[in-house]
Amino acid sequence: MDAINTFQIFDWLWISGQLSEEDIKRLPELGIETVINLALPTSTNALKNEAELVCNLHMNYFQIPVEWELPEIAQFTLFAELLQKLQGTKTWLHCAMNNRVSVFMYLYRKLIMNENEENAVFPMNEIWTPDKTWREFIDDVCNLYKKPDSKVIT
Repeated sequence: MDAINTFQIFDWLWISGQLSEEDIKRLPELGIETVINLALPTSTNALKNEAELVCNLHMNYFQIPVEWELPEIAQFTLFAELLQKLQGTKTWLHCAMNNRVSVFMYLYRKLIMNENEENAVFPMNEIWTPDKTWREFIDDVCNLYKKPDSKVIT
């Protein structure tokens, strides 16, 4: 794959940076049924016709455009609900560099799957160290999900 920071997390889930057109053409060989993109359509390395390329290969395509400087808790909640519905379905999840995705996966594994810190932090800790904005986002999501009245997906 051309995509940077590519990792297989589970037997049904791969994550990476931006896919190339050639990467997308290879996804059916892996049995991928769904592609989720967390990058903005205006990201520097965005593939302009990504949704069309994916859909033309009879795969599902979802985009949750997470602004780099302003990630939102509601976007994580939507992502977590979607990923739970897709669990077990071969899925490719990406953003521009795999920074957004690695944080969302960390939170999903920690808060939704109840994995221990050592497992949940992989591969985020291999890709990058979240900056102040993303550290605050992680803390905000964790604090929300710890509240007894918060909506924790089960």
